[in-house]
Amino acid sequence: MDFRDQWVRFKVCDVYHPDPTHVLLDLHGHDLLTGKVVDVSDSGSRKEAFVIVKVEGIDAPIVVPVERLLGT
Repeated sequence: MDFRDQWVRFKVCDVYHPDPTHVLLDLHGHDLLTGKVVDVSDSGSRKEAFVIVKVEGIDAPIVVPVERLLGT
């Protein structure tokens, strides 16, 4: 079967790419997530601090630099 010029569907987890996270970043890199801070790093400096955030629908907690948080 010739797939050229055909629309196809597939799961993101089935993408073969040397750096699959690059595909996700291109598609959703600027989407905004909302979550609850569950812990804060003890770096002594706000610029070097990180928060650990629980986002609904994502199993693992996400680590975000405090300086990158929006609307705080």
